[in-house]
Order: sequence, then C-alpha cells, then structure tokens
Amino acid sequence: MNRNNLRLIDANLNRLREGIRVVEDIFRYIYDDKQNASRLKQLRHKSRINLYNELLSSRDIKNDVLKESIKSEQGRDDLYAILIANFKRAQESARVLEEFTKLISTNDSEIFKHIRYELYDLEIVLTKITSNSK
Repeated sequence: MNRNNLRLIDANLNRLREGIRVVEDIFRYIYDDKQNASRLKQLRHKSRINLYNELLSSRDIKNDVLKESIKSEQGRDDLYAILIANFKRAQESARVLEEFTKLISTNDSEIFKHIRYELYDLEIVLTKITSNSK
C-alpha cells in the first residue's frame, strides 16, 4: 500500500481511538457509568488493523501541514462540548477509515462502518444522559 494512504490511515486510527478514549473516560470517571464506558472501550479495541509496523513507519508528524490547532479547537465551554467534539472527531475518523481500508480489506472496512454507526447511536444515548445532568 502507498505510504501516503498508510499515513492517512495511521492518523485516522489515532484520531478515532483518541476521540473514543476521551468520551470513554468521561463516562468512566465523571459519570461512573460502567456499561457505557465498557461499550466505548470495546469499540476502541475493535479499531485495530494488522499493519502496526507499516503505519508507524509511514508516520510523518514534522510534515503535517495542519498540525497547528485552529481557534475552535483551543477551547471548550463545558464537559458537554468536550463530549460532542470528541464524538464528532471519532465519527469522522471512522468514516475515513471505512473508505480507505476498502483498499486493504472489506472486513476492516465493515468493522469501521460498524464502529461509526455504534458511535452515532451512543452519541444519542450519552448526550441525553449528559444534558440531563447539566
């Protein structure tokens, strides 16, 4: 697989897992919600593909043209804003991974599609929980 495609997959795998982890930790440590934290943890663990060495060798942080944060990424108003930003981050990454893993494996693509839809469902459930506790 082409190095740039691997670089894109690597960045989106990291972004997906990071976004899920932030949401997972909110439900684990702030809401003490074992059930939903466990669901998120399971999704995070499903987001692995067997290309670790190839992905790591394609990583090029120094030449990332958008590594600097933009103004909207530098602040959050409250816990709910953190939650929504990270759901969106994870969902968008899952979509990119769904498309680009089609170049590698239909099975991997279907896994990322499943993760994306699970995140859409969890977003509905979990934002209701958090908006009720505001």
